[in-house]
Amino acid sequence: MAVAPSGGTGRDGWSSRTAFILAAIGSAVGLGNLVRFPAEAASNGGGAFVLFYIFCIVLIGLPVLLSETLIGRHGQSSATQSVRRLAVESRASPYWEGLAGLGVLAAFMILAFYCVIGGWVLYYIGLFFLDLFQSGVTGGALQGLSAEQIEAIFPALQADGFTMSGFDIAFVAITLYFVARGVSGGIEVVAIWLMPAFFALLLLITIYGAFGGAFTDTLGYLFTFDFSKLTGEVMLAAVGQAFFSLSLGVAGMITYGSYVGRDVNLAGTSAIIAFADTSVALVAGLCIFPIVIAAGLSTEGGLGLMFATLPHAFQSMPFGSVIGLAFFIMVGFAALTSSVALMEVPTSWAMEKFKTSRALTAITVATLAGLLGVASAYSLNTMSGFHPLGFIPLFEGEGVFSALDSVTAKLFMPVGALLVCIFVGWIADPKLVDSENGLDGALHKFWRFLVRYLCPAALLAIMVAGLSG
Repeated sequence: MAVAPSGGTGRDGWSSRTAFILAAIGSAVGLGNLVRFPAEAASNGGGAFVLFYIFCIVLIGLPVLLSETLIGRHGQSSATQSVRRLAVESRASPYWEGLAGLGVLAAFMILAFYCVIGGWVLYYIGLFFLDLFQSGVTGGALQGLSAEQIEAIFPALQADGFTMSGFDIAFVAITLYFVARGVSGGIEVVAIWLMPAFFALLLLITIYGAFGGAFTDTLGYLFTFDFSKLTGEVMLAAVGQAFFSLSLGVAGMITYGSYVGRDVNLAGTSAIIAFADTSVALVAGLCIFPIVIAAGLSTEGGLGLMFATLPHAFQSMPFGSVIGLAFFIMVGFAALTSSVALMEVPTSWAMEKFKTSRALTAITVATLAGLLGVASAYSLNTMSGFHPLGFIPLFEGEGVFSALDSVTAKLFMPVGALLVCIFVGWIADPKLVDSENGLDGALHKFWRFLVRYLCPAALLAIMVAGLSG
């Protein structure tokens, strides 16, 4: 079934509905699913947090996801032009395109520091690849090193701006290769091959942890229902996790939706994407924590859990070198599918804005993102005295890396998604919206209620909490 946009535009598009679903899942699934969600669930009431998180995905994440996708499918253009077209046809101000412009800027900024993290993943893939030949298939990982030496690898990497910059540029180059080849010839290839491979590795490592790790303890750790911990602050954390997990507010789903044909039901497809993204988050905890708990290590630490604690845990496990390599390859797949989506957003926008070729536009975007990424890498140590947003109290003391992260997460993403809700729920012509969303009857009325009232309220709460924190 062809999914490429029709209408004689000659615009590149997805070759099938499956390709679009895999690409959209790849865009949403990232490091937040693999690290942040399990840690949040474990420290915030276990099963109670998980249950409320799923509730937030259904009532907040999914409605916004569908809203972004339908804007793109209707516009059949870059994110800004898609919003502009829907606004003009709704007899509203064309300046509503600014909501997508904010998302394009956010996507570019996230791309810059996200590729630095992708570079860390490449570094660890190389580390475990070399270790596999030294330790052998059956042995633990990183033999010959003490626990302190293993956990010191990550801080040492962060202190080495030159090495980080090299791996950052390498990751940007890999991302560029697929984006420059277009939607059906590049981005889709990443989705079709890497996402199934990602799911297979995630399942295999989870099965390994179930038999070789503390799987029973993990089930109790993650899914014991403790509603006493489900405070207002924890519920807000669940709302934020649901929102950020689906990569909303960065115009990514508007851009990907613009490559979808009219024969695809966006409501059903969006539900599949949200379900897959949530499933990955849940399984990630069952993949990581049995290994960590069995090694007697802490389950806290965010990125440190992935890059410091887990390598230590792999050391004491049978086949640790193999499992460690497989794990970081899996993480690399997730990081690459997300970075490709992030790079596609500003590339699509700039192609239409400046009428340039895809290859030249992608190279330009990659170059600028790479330069900003290098500054982000060095800001983690040697340029840590440079605080670009130090004049704003909220961002005082933050380097380039953390400033990019904070501005996008606390401001650009929630504001962008909030504007999407206002635009779709209140501004756009209901007839045009209804022709795209694939809903009818009571379900359609419920979705419109969520987009108009509940989602904006939740997004305002996320933004206020982020800016006041």
